[in-house]
Amino acid sequence: MKDNPYALSFGKIPNQYIRRDLVINEILDSLNSENPQENAFKLTGIRGAGKTVTLTAIERELKKDKNWIIVDLKSTGEITKDLIANLYSEDPFLTKFVDTSLNLSLFGVGLNLSQKSPVASEDYALKTLIKEIKKYKKRILVVIDEVQKTPSLVDFIQEFQILIREDLPIFLLVAGLYEDMHEVENTDGLTFFLRAASFEMSPLSIPVIRESYRQTMNLDEKTANEMAEMTKGYAYAYQTFGYYMWESEDKTLSNLMLSKVDYVLSEKVYKKIWNELTSKDKWYLSYVIKKDIMPVAELLDITKTNHSDWSIPRKRLAEKGIIDLSRRGEIEVKLPRFKEFVQNSISDI
Repeated sequence: MKDNPYALSFGKIPNQYIRRDLVINEILDSLNSENPQENAFKLTGIRGAGKTVTLTAIERELKKDKNWIIVDLKSTGEITKDLIANLYSEDPFLTKFVDTSLNLSLFGVGLNLSQKSPVASEDYALKTLIKEIKKYKKRILVVIDEVQKTPSLVDFIQEFQILIREDLPIFLLVAGLYEDMHEVENTDGLTFFLRAASFEMSPLSIPVIRESYRQTMNLDEKTANEMAEMTKGYAYAYQTFGYYMWESEDKTLSNLMLSKVDYVLSEKVYKKIWNELTSKDKWYLSYVIKKDIMPVAELLDITKTNHSDWSIPRKRLAEKGIIDLSRRGEIEVKLPRFKEFVQNSISDI
């Protein structure tokens, strides 16, 4: 029996997945253009929406080009210092340049050149390295997954603005949850980051999911379509449904299979989302889930509240990717099987 091509784990590209070609190609085209109009790109969405997979796909494509230097960093680390260290060891020409021309011993990088004074400024050291990289007509892409607001990240983004104003070949690709990205974007002094190109990991195409299931597992049209509809286009649900259907012997959407899907979605995603909500958020959700599409007027009527009361929970639930407000005056839960999860969790309210 072949290995299951679907995956329940996060952080790597599964053997079977649906590429977000529009997003990937738009970012790659921009990065590879002769005169890029954008230097920073943001991927946002809820956990399991495909941010890391998309980020990794972009990295893999660029690594095929010897003119790109790709550096993966953590937002919780010392970003500028870590970038300097990575650049030093990334390419022989940079290693040689530092060892012969630049004393970066204060950063634990390179040789301690007694004839040259140690460089004390991280910003100066980074700028000097990138200027050297520019001479070789190379470009740097700094990649940060799971973005979180830290003093180091704020400092780096501010320095990044200076570097691109000086027309240096450095680019930034970050991925993060809605709320974490929003916190960074709204930090004083980071207007540039707020205006950077942003790509939301919107739901996958239901017809594409259907055909993927049908071809990968030889499912009949009805079953493949039913599964695809149940995922609501959520990338992690696509993987989870696919994983358990692949494992099943009769290739049907049984109650046992649905219970397994519900358990994984709950443990991997929904419990964390639920625990981050306020009591008021949960209270409103307990009413929103009573209908597939809940009119706002009806929600306010049955809860005996008004638009002012609903406005803050509404904003928070939308920012967390739980509800869809794209249809005027209506609310729809975006996450698959979340209604069932909330029904089982209402006792926590």
